[in-house]
Amino acid sequence: MATEPSQFTTISYEAGDDGVAVVTLNRPERHNAFDTTMCQELSSLWRGLRDDDSVRCVILTAVGNKAFCTGIDRDDVPADADSYDFDPFTYEDPGQRLGPKANELWKPVIAAVNGIACGGAFYLLGEVEFIIAADHATFFDPHVTYGMPAVFEPTLMASRMPFGEIMRLSLLGNHERMSAQRAHQIGLVSEVVPGADLLDTARWAAAAIASAPPLAVQTTLRTLWATRELSRQQALDLGNTFLNLGMRQDALEAGQVVFASGRRIQPRVR
Repeated sequence: MATEPSQFTTISYEAGDDGVAVVTLNRPERHNAFDTTMCQELSSLWRGLRDDDSVRCVILTAVGNKAFCTGIDRDDVPADADSYDFDPFTYEDPGQRLGPKANELWKPVIAAVNGIACGGAFYLLGEVEFIIAADHATFFDPHVTYGMPAVFEPTLMASRMPFGEIMRLSLLGNHERMSAQRAHQIGLVSEVVPGADLLDTARWAAAAIASAPPLAVQTTLRTLWATRELSRQQALDLGNTFLNLGMRQDALEAGQVVFASGRRIQPRVR
């Protein structure tokens, strides 16, 4: 990795023997808002994980139970950043390298949301595979309340929720927060659990994913993300290419060993 985990100051990193790593946003005094340092550290971590074969699934969470992430730390914004006089052709959005996909990490990332997730937090949530939320988690976007257009964040989240819901969330700003329960109803969140059970639930899912041959997992992941971007027919036309890239003899043999062992996985019913 470009930066060793021990050198991180705004995030923490822990990797287990089961192929699961936990990335934790660690600025509780700022409600885990991101600053320039966090952007750099997350980008370095995501890029480093691309080549780390020991990590097969990642959990993204945050310190504390009040906030997952409240977006950009306004105290880190340069004094002239709010000026209307900027060049749209050279402007670099502060959160554009925050998420795993923006850094070309194509390993599964599960978000464990343990409190408020708003505004720039959607740079992260828009690029994870799925979201598990604590029952007290809430979601909102304050941009328009403060006279700022909501552009990149709702764009990343638009495919995760019905159009009317992302529009409502974006236009109501600080006047309404979406509960974890409502987020589950509309499909934004895959599961809602008590806060005390959040990390254990995410670890169970991550360990289950990490137990499968990684090439099959990553090929499936890339296929489904491509499907979001393409028409149905375009995605089907790419099917043979994805199968060819992801069908490897050693992975198939590993799967057959599991099947032939007679060991049957006892599924959890959600």
